[in-house]
Amino acid sequence: MTALTGFLRKDGRKGIRNVVAVVYLVECAHHVAREITMPLRENGVHLIGFPGCYPNSYAHRVLEQICTHPNVGAVLLVSLGCESFARQQLAASVVASGRRAEVLVIQEKGGTLATVKRGRELAAEMRAELDLQQRVPMDVNELVIGTICGGSDGTSGVTANPAVGQVFDQLVDQGAACMFEETGELIGCEHHLARRSVTPELGAEIVSAVDKARIYYDVLGHGSFASGNSEGELTTQEEKSMGAYAKSGFGPIHGLIKPGDVPPRGGLYLLDVIPDGEVRFGFPNISDVGEIGEMIACGCHLIIFTTGRGSVVGSAVSPVIKVCGNPQTYARMGDDMDVNAGAILSGQISLEEVSSELHDLVLATSAGTLTKSEQLGHQEFLLTYKQFEPSGPACMPSA
Repeated sequence: MTALTGFLRKDGRKGIRNVVAVVYLVECAHHVAREITMPLRENGVHLIGFPGCYPNSYAHRVLEQICTHPNVGAVLLVSLGCESFARQQLAASVVASGRRAEVLVIQEKGGTLATVKRGRELAAEMRAELDLQQRVPMDVNELVIGTICGGSDGTSGVTANPAVGQVFDQLVDQGAACMFEETGELIGCEHHLARRSVTPELGAEIVSAVDKARIYYDVLGHGSFASGNSEGELTTQEEKSMGAYAKSGFGPIHGLIKPGDVPPRGGLYLLDVIPDGEVRFGFPNISDVGEIGEMIACGCHLIIFTTGRGSVVGSAVSPVIKVCGNPQTYARMGDDMDVNAGAILSGQISLEEVSSELHDLVLATSAGTLTKSEQLGHQEFLLTYKQFEPSGPACMPSA
């Protein structure tokens, strides 16, 4: 087994990457933050942020959780100055976590050029400081792994997704925390999920969460089944849901979490990304990148991304492993894919062999091996408006 090492943080968690996060706190600061990042983006300086000017507790919580994520070692906040984001509160949380935090306010610094110049100096200082940190031993039971599917087609549910399910079963047995999403793509499977829940009360919460997703989509007049899914020969929402369900494996479900909730211990967790309350902010996730960001906010060290039709996205902060379920897609887009699960269909390899390959790659990535998306420089990030209520005690019986 691959020997794991990580960067030890003040709270005892360990990171598999050591990123400097440059964070814009309103869209008006996005360009300046991007210019600060560009010369250093290939050296572990990543750009994330929130575009909204109106305050939102969900966005603050997500950014706070990511800025104190074990893969992040230092943070540079970039503010225009007149937005409503509580920048000093966020900076204080980062400092309290044992990380260096700096705040640049464009209106106070003198504009674009002066802020970019100072920002690059600070980011380079932070990078140099982090490069001096030493790795320490790390165990599999300290990992938090997430999975999502995007660009699903008729192959996803019989190749890539079941392979992830088998890997999740193995990782949970080894003590890791694993999470899958999303309730809007599991409509019709909620009672199967409930039967796997560690308590009846948790099962009831999962059923309610899927019902919430169904109502949310009914109000919006759409579901998670997209035209691209149909073009990829998925036939119904039910078929798509069963494919998404396959990513969860066969083990017991230990909790239902919301963005920003970190699993208290190893086990299998379902992430509910559908906002609570009335429909206020439109589509729950307008792209796969948003869901990846929410999983990172829940502590995920890395994300396993399954795709049939093909996707090229990666992520800032946490690496993304791409598992391609369609052999034709892999033949066209192999430079973006880490694992060819589509080879199962052509009889070149078994499901168990793909699962073993993926399990080994999860450990190798955790030990420092770069994924394809990392090699290609993908560092996507998206954060929009949402609203959530705190999770009740029944959602986390393992806490």
